Amino acid sequence: QVQLVESGGRRVQAGESLHLSCTASGRTFNTYTMAWFRQAPGKEREFLASTRWTGGNRYYADYADSVKGRFAITRRNANAVSLQMNTLKPEDTAVYYCNANDPVPGSTTYWGQGTQVTVSS
Repeated sequence: QVQLVESGGRRVQAGESLHLSCTASGRTFNTYTMAWFRQAPGKEREFLASTRWTGGNRYYADYADSVKGRFAITRRNANAVSLQMNTLKPEDTAVYYCNANDPVPGSTTYWGQGTQVTVSS
């Protein structure tokens, strides 16, 4: 059974940093794109950052413009990805989700259950 489990979400003050982790199990995700999304109350789920496999043990990182320069994604291994978030703002408050997507068309996309990040002003 495939599972993605996020951890690290909590309440912080504006300006602080937070590190989120996601670990996948149930299969090997080495060729999958693993990414982070978030969803704030009343808003659609938003893409934040991804790591796309480019061959061997290499992954290409990509970011949404809204978080570029503040957030950093790291693919720790085939089945683990983290998100370092710096200079957090109240508008970063959301549930943060880990995602694993096989680039092969028609393949399954997996989601974690989410971890809550709350940034107080």
